[in-house]
Amino acid sequence: MATTEYSFDVVSKLDLTIVKNALDQAEKEIEGRYDFRGSKTSIELEENRMTIVSDDEFHLGLVLDVVRSKFSKRDLSLKAWEYGKIEPASKGTVRQVITLRQGIPMDDAKSLVKRIKDAGLKANAQIQGDQLRITGKDKDALQAAQKLIRDVEDLPFDVTFTNYR
Repeated sequence: MATTEYSFDVVSKLDLTIVKNALDQAEKEIEGRYDFRGSKTSIELEENRMTIVSDDEFHLGLVLDVVRSKFSKRDLSLKAWEYGKIEPASKGTVRQVITLRQGIPMDDAKSLVKRIKDAGLKANAQIQGDQLRITGKDKDALQAAQKLIRDVEDLPFDVTFTNYR
C-alpha cells in the first residue's frame, strides 16, 4: 500500500489584472469628483509599481484613499504596498511611487518554517523561491499548519494557500 503525501503552497501574490481594474475604477471616480476638477492627477501602473501624481500632498492622500477602497472591494491586500517618499514632480505637483510586493521575503519565509517546526506539527515546510510548500501525510497536520500561519498577526504580507494536492 502506497503512502500518500498531501501538500499545499503558501504564496503572497497580487493578480495584476485585478489591480489594473481597481486603478481604472479609481481614475473614473476621481474624474467625476468635484474636489478634483481641474486637478493634475494621474495613476499609472508599470509592472509592480504604482505611480500616483497629484496637485499637492492633500490631494495625493485623497487619491490614496480612493485607491485603497478600490483594492479593498476586490480583496486585494494593502499589506503588499511599499510606500516610497512623496517627492516634487513637474508643474508644481507631487509624486509617490508605491511598489506592490510579490512573493514571501526570504527572512519571513524562514521565520514561518521555524514556527511550523517549533509547533511540533507532522508537516514539513520548504522554501521554494518566493513561496513555501507544506507537505505531510496527514491532512489534519496540514490544516493545523494553515491555522498556525493564519494566526500569525504580525506578518508584513498577505498569504494565500494554493496548489492543494
